[in-house]
Amino acid sequence: MTRTIGLGVLISGGGTTLENLVAKGKAGEVPAEVKVVISSRADAYGLIRAKNHGIDHYVVPSRKYRPVGQPPDWVGMSAEICKLLDRYEVDLVVLAGFMCQFVIPPRYEGRVMNIHPALLPGFCGPGLYGHKVHEAVLEHGVKVSGCTVHFADQRYDHGPIIIQRPVPVLDDDTPETLAQRVFAEECIAYPEAIRLFAEGRLKVEGRRVLILAPQDPQKNI
Repeated sequence: MTRTIGLGVLISGGGTTLENLVAKGKAGEVPAEVKVVISSRADAYGLIRAKNHGIDHYVVPSRKYRPVGQPPDWVGMSAEICKLLDRYEVDLVVLAGFMCQFVIPPRYEGRVMNIHPALLPGFCGPGLYGHKVHEAVLEHGVKVSGCTVHFADQRYDHGPIIIQRPVPVLDDDTPETLAQRVFAEECIAYPEAIRLFAEGRLKVEGRRVLILAPQDPQKNI
């Protein structure tokens, strides 16, 4: 029987991905429960969503770690975040529109997921997030876009890919209409990746993530 895993969700904005994961968990569609929400911004609407669902939530303000005229201290910020994650003993860290670099300590390697609103390795990296991704897709005239769920590493949008779901790019698309179709696929892909993780069916081999067949319950008898 698949156990219910605990999630720590990192946000910076509206929390639509958080809302989707909470709904999927409550509906029994994904064996996961959001234990804690951590935001890089105090004004993130996702904090209100967390409060409405009775989920513990905190702010680790990015501005504290971005002194004027100096490089951002992502290591220090990530260490503060990890103290909170450790307190809740989360099984998986979910980046959900988190606009800062999360420097992953060894104890969380292989336990951090991210979703990107394009088909990696295209249209990614520093500065390409949210609607900026969809604007770049349309400017380049590509015919297919989509979303990618991947294990996060120490580089933006770089870790091994778990799931990709494509969408067509239409001739009359705007960044807004394309974003709507991509987000609809995100709402399917992220819960699916989390479910596979909870079931122990993801095996990382270098740059590849193998999705293992479901375990036969009879073998455990």
